Amino acid sequence: MLPVLEALAEDSYLSEIVAARDHYRRADPEPARVIEYTLGPRGGDGTVYRLITILLEPDQAPAEELAALHAQRWEIENILDEIKNHQGVPGLVPRSQHPRGVEQEIFAFLLVHHALRDLMHQVALKAWHHPDRISFIRTLRVVRRHVTGQAALSPLATGPVHRPEPA
Repeated sequence: MLPVLEALAEDSYLSEIVAARDHYRRADPEPARVIEYTLGPRGGDGTVYRLITILLEPDQAPAEELAALHAQRWEIENILDEIKNHQGVPGLVPRSQHPRGVEQEIFAFLLVHHALRDLMHQVALKAWHHPDRISFIRTLRVVRRHVTGQAALSPLATGPVHRPEPA
């Protein structure tokens, strides 16, 4: 726990942090503000989270706003995890040898992610649930089971498309 140097009005306090090597000597302390908050309606499960920031003035950065932004940051991290580690193959290297092809592959991953999230949203609306309560991984598995094998292949891997001549 960080030392409380000055309590502030909105569930935050001023403190200081030091480098691990200076922990006992407390050499070269840096000022910090610690914001304590809980998530969810009426405090959720009661877990207290602590956000440490260098934004020291509550007037310039209210604790409630910083806590909300911090929660949003973690939602973005979760989305990046979904795309990198679940939707694709971990450690996936783009197949294209050209920048435009790599850009196209990345755009395709983003479009698929958007389509999956849209599907989750539609299901949530019909079931009267919040979309965040639906598992991305389960949705991905269901969609993968229902997509044909042909759709999973690159158009280049299947060769040129031959259309019958009009009669």
